[in-house]
Amino acid sequence: MEARQGILGADYPDTLTSINNLATTYINQGRWKEAEELEMQVMEIRENVLGTEHPSTLTNMGNLASTYRNHGRWKEAEELEAQATETIKRLLGAALPLPSEN
Repeated sequence: MEARQGILGADYPDTLTSINNLATTYINQGRWKEAEELEMQVMEIRENVLGTEHPSTLTNMGNLASTYRNHGRWKEAEELEAQATETIKRLLGAALPLPSEN
């Protein structure tokens, strides 16, 4: 991950994927705080580089919300999920079913 950051840059998509993969590893190990920090880092970079409405940014919002939920941080999880859901509905239309509604 550090090699990618040094060669490709911190905001390069492959670098962000590597950081996100490390966050997933931390989640699987129960290292919630470390995972949260990495997920926040990726989400903030994607928001700045791609914008708040980009699918990758919205996916990271969902990932972070899931981490919050798994750590019992219900209010924060709900806020992020609601934000992502409203953005998706606005962009794609309210009639389009979300994956969780299938």
